[in-house]
Amino acid sequence: MSKRAATRRRKPRWWQRGSGIRLRVWMAGNLALLCVLTYGVMSALAAQAGGPRYAGLGQSAGVPALEELLRPEKKAHPMPDRAVFAKPNGKYFGVSTVESPWSGAELQRIKQSSGAWPTMSEYFVRWNADFDPAAVKAAYDHGTLPVLAWEPWAGEEAGGDDQPEYRLSTIIDGTHDAYIHAFARGVAQQRWPLAIRFAHEMNGTWYPWSEQKNGNRRGQYVQAWRHVHDIFAQEGATNVIWVWSPNILRPVPDVDLAALYPGDDYVDWAGMVGYGTNSERTADETFGPTLDALRGVTKKPVLITETGRETSSAYKPAWTSDFFAWLAKQPDVIGFIWFQRNADQGAKANWRFDETTAALRAFSNGIRQIKLADGLD
Repeated sequence: MSKRAATRRRKPRWWQRGSGIRLRVWMAGNLALLCVLTYGVMSALAAQAGGPRYAGLGQSAGVPALEELLRPEKKAHPMPDRAVFAKPNGKYFGVSTVESPWSGAELQRIKQSSGAWPTMSEYFVRWNADFDPAAVKAAYDHGTLPVLAWEPWAGEEAGGDDQPEYRLSTIIDGTHDAYIHAFARGVAQQRWPLAIRFAHEMNGTWYPWSEQKNGNRRGQYVQAWRHVHDIFAQEGATNVIWVWSPNILRPVPDVDLAALYPGDDYVDWAGMVGYGTNSERTADETFGPTLDALRGVTKKPVLITETGRETSSAYKPAWTSDFFAWLAKQPDVIGFIWFQRNADQGAKANWRFDETTAALRAFSNGIRQIKLADGLD
């Protein structure tokens, strides 16, 4: 072999045996490989377990993002008593995001952009998915109260609002009792307070639990709610905050909310789902009529369980600013959950408060003007 060939094949000094750099490169490579393999195994286990942990809107958050797996140990929070949440010392600021309740990184980005750390994480679970205590733990690890939107159907892709296997009568007659009991036991055993928004927007016509759809009859919604509530009581799931959450009246003005209310013994918070549209310039136009109706049904605290503002460069910032001014004047409205998603993330429109610089500025300025409830940190 020529001297020139030997020179070409000689390894650089930093890669020769005994070099500390070589050892560090080898360790870094193995660590990266281990992380990738771990993530792959967790993804496979999640799929094998019967589907994604996020089961609302036909999307999946899958397993926690890789960046979450590599984050330092999260702060442990002492278990709060359910009564702590009953009378907050300010307004709750909640979000529903693509990775809720798993991603602390998402919440960190919201804090950086808005100036406020959320105190609620909302996520969706259909009735073809079991209770996952890890979701509750993740929410508390990030300093938020978990709000579980529990939907008695198999999703829009399974038949839309026509799903006979999830008629209200099948809940009332015990067809789903085994599933409900198992879910309730899981909630009880994990012990942490959990807000459950069961069968939301029941006054609408777009879900199979509407009394106007799917072969349902008048009066069955209340019967179904009480049946589910009673099973949770039997299983000792006294850590649940029950949230009854109709849609705002705009699309269904003739539906009587009082006829759909299960009663004060079965509800802790009244909810309200409402999004600002381009036909509305103020928050009172969006929420006012429904809030008046709710106050005629119950004196329970009110939580806006989904909200956002439709795309409009001219009106979205103004509506957002007005929302916070309006909220500050409503003592019985204890907070809101912003639907921080766009059309690519499962929403009907771009409801995100950071859609534009002007909208983000309005949100950030507005949220600084209200007293927020203390978080868990």
